[in-house]
Amino acid sequence: MPQYAILIYETELPGGAADIPPEVMEANMAVEGRIAEMGARVVYEPALQPASTTRTIHRDGMVTDGPFLETKEVIAGFFVVEAADLDQAVAIGRLLPIMDGAVEVRPLLPV
Repeated sequence: MPQYAILIYETELPGGAADIPPEVMEANMAVEGRIAEMGARVVYEPALQPASTTRTIHRDGMVTDGPFLETKEVIAGFFVVEAADLDQAVAIGRLLPIMDGAVEVRPLLPV
C-alpha cells in the first residue's frame, strides 16, 4: 500500500501541548481509530520538540536557530500512513482538527 506523509502546521502555543484546548486533544486522540475504520493505518507517529529547539543548516553551511521559514506556523507534528491512494490520504488529513494552520499530504517515494 502506498505511504503518505501528513504534516500538521499550526501556530506554536506558548505552553506547547499544555495549551491545546481539551476538545482538540480529544479529537486528535480519536483520529487513529477513524483511520483504521477507513482501512488505512498509521505507520509512524513521532512527537516533535518545540520549534525553538530546531537548528537549520543553510546552503553555505551556516547553522541558525529555529526553523527555516519565517512564518507564524511551524510543523507541529507529522505522521506516515499507508492508504489506498492520495484521495484516501487526503480524507485522513481532513480528520485532523486544525486550530490555526493547515495539513499537508505528501506521497512518499517507494523504498
